[in-house]
Amino acid sequence: MAIENAPTEKGKDGARSLHKATRAEERKVEAEKGSDLAKGADRFEERSRSSDGKSAGEKQR
Repeated sequence: MAIENAPTEKGKDGARSLHKATRAEERKVEAEKGSDLAKGADRFEERSRSSDGKSAGEKQR
């Protein structure tokens, strides 16, 4: 959920906190890996393929 879409201030604070924690975790993983993580559709495909070796399209067939 986008921070702006949160209906309450408490929800907005929670979204900001989650976003900040996620960015920190991503930076940590990228540092350990030695390269950037894939973003967007590439990331989706990478995660899908790593789970069982098949792309998302192959799983739907």
